[in-house]
Parts: sequence; structure tokens; C-alpha cells
Amino acid sequence: MTKELGVGIIGCGNISTTYFSLAPLFKGLKIVACADLNMQAAEARAEEYGVKAQTIDELLANDEVDVVVNLTIPDAHFPVSKSILEAGKHVYSEKPLVLTLEQGEELRRIAKEKNLSVGCAPDTFLGGAHQLARKFIDDGGIGRVTSGACYVMSPGMEMWHPNPDFFFLPGGGPILDLGPYYIANLINLIGPVKRVGAMTSMASPTRTITSEPRNGEVIPVKTPTTIQAILEFVSGATVTLTASWDVWSHRHANMELYGTEGSIYVPDPNFFGGVVEASGKDKDIKPLDGWEHPFGINNQESPQGPRANYRTAGLADMAMAIIEGRDARCSLDRTLHGVDVMTSILKSGEEGRFIELTTTCTQPAALGIEEAQALLK
Repeated sequence: MTKELGVGIIGCGNISTTYFSLAPLFKGLKIVACADLNMQAAEARAEEYGVKAQTIDELLANDEVDVVVNLTIPDAHFPVSKSILEAGKHVYSEKPLVLTLEQGEELRRIAKEKNLSVGCAPDTFLGGAHQLARKFIDDGGIGRVTSGACYVMSPGMEMWHPNPDFFFLPGGGPILDLGPYYIANLINLIGPVKRVGAMTSMASPTRTITSEPRNGEVIPVKTPTTIQAILEFVSGATVTLTASWDVWSHRHANMELYGTEGSIYVPDPNFFGGVVEASGKDKDIKPLDGWEHPFGINNQESPQGPRANYRTAGLADMAMAIIEGRDARCSLDRTLHGVDVMTSILKSGEEGRFIELTTTCTQPAALGIEEAQALLK
């Protein structure tokens, strides 16, 4: 059986550099081609990373490509992923996988019909910090998880992104843009969600861009920018999730989970690393003893200091799952359940009632030190 899958990338924007630069860390992957509607963008990435630049149709017909990474804008995720599956290729998409549950079910139908795999970011829950939190919870460190609180809040995207329009249109907003990181990690730590309820709002019907090159331009807001939700899990735990682009500052932690024997404080699920803290019934909050998890080791500099970045881990795990005939951790079932959670939150905000989810999934297999090392070259 093959030990390596050929990878093609569709969408050669900023995020593509992450996949190009980090993929060589992992087994099971070899990027061979890239494509973009803008051929110049594809040619620039191809020259930079030593791969072949092709049109989208050429890439989909390329026999060297086994799996295609979909890095297009969210609104294009479904049609592009559908065309990839119809071309007989596996799909790994940036988040969100799709914008509606119906789109996701259509991808599932085609994938099953053609015996193909579909995976999706985020894969940050595979990071050393979040897998340490998973191990601590699995080992009974805080007893049975009963409740929790998550916060991801900022003033918005128009202050730094050069073209922030799509963030404020249907398919954007903080739940669909940032929610995947939090929901994927909650599924990792607690399991599937049973039902959700939410209240949603927006601070303003317009936003003024303050980033360059469009400083001063006013853009419309067509989707909620503050969402306050409560998630009831199949396990019985209830967790609040607040996601907002209407907050200038706050003092909330990213993620806290409370159990019958203590509490755990989980760092930002947007990232792979960070410090995990916990307390028992003594209320003494302390960092957990570190472990040498490969995906928690700082490997990049950032404006905030050294940071662990192992994006592409989910793609590598999917590739090895295909090769080894096992379940991928960033699987279609879990991703689609996440889409169900997010779209149901927005629906609850619109309709003013709790929404029962129609999908479910299992927790992904934990990714311990040995399992993580097995993904690295």
C-alpha cells in the first residue's frame, strides 16, 4: 500500500503558505501542485515552493494528486469541495467545511458513493496543550465535566484585514469564523452536543475599515456579530459560548471547564500550545505538569512571542488514516456535527428557541505523544 499521498492545493492566498511550509514536517504527504482562479497567484506559490502551477481543471485531472486541500473563501467551500469529490479526489478543507447542513450532507453522499474521505480544519485541538487537557480530563482530573464557559471576543476584523467584507456577510460572523476552533475542542474534550440555545445581535449595521488599502470605506453588516449561546452535551454537561466582534476589551478566559472534582483552564483553541491550569476542591489553581508533546513545542516567532504552530497535522492524520484504514480525527462526521452546532446556534438566535441537533459524532481518538510522533517525519 502507498506510504504517501500526492497533495494539490486550490486557493493560493495567505493561508496556503502555512500548508506549503508545514507539510514537509509530516509523513504521508507530498504537495505536488497548486491552483487558483488567479493564475499569477498559483505561479508565484509554485515557484516559491517548487511545485507545479495548474488551472483548477488541470489539478483535478492530475493523476499525481490524491487529496486536494480547499483553501478558497467560505462561500466557495461547498462547490469546490463537491467538484473535488466528483473528480475522484479526497478533500481536506479549511473551516468552515460548508455553510449549511444540507451542503454537508451532499458532500457526505458523494464521498460515500465514491469511497472517498473528507476532512476539515481546525486541527488545533491536536496541539500539545489541548491534548494535555484531554488526557487530564480522561484520567479523571476534574471528575465528571458538568459545565463550562468559553469566550472569544474582539472589536472585529476590519482593523487589520485588507478585505474584511466577507466576515460580515452571511457565512461569516464570529460563530462560523472562530466558533469552529472552540466547538472542535469541546467535542475533543467532552463529546457531541445534544441541543443549543442562543441570543444574537449586531452592534451596528455597517463597519468602517481602518486597515489599508481601503481605510475609511464603509461596508455592510448582514450577520450577527455578538452571539451568546448555551450548549447542552450528550454527556449532560452545559457550556456557555460567547463569540463577539463588538467587544473592545475583556478579562474572560478562553475556555474553562468545571467538574465534580475540580476545574480546568484551557488556553486559546485558535492555537496549538499554551499553558493548561487546573485546580481540585482546594481551589488552588496551578499549571499542569508539562509533557513533551511534539505539537506543543514552540517552532515559530510571532508578535506575541514564540508559538507552536503545527497546522497541517489534521491533513497528515487524514492521509495516514486513509493509508492505514482508520478513522481520521478531523473527520467528516465531527466536522459536520460542528457545522450543525454553529448553524443551529444562529437559527436559535433567529427563532428564539432551543434547537435539537440532527447529527452526532464520537470524540476523536486522543493524540498522545507517541501518536503525534508517528505523524512526523
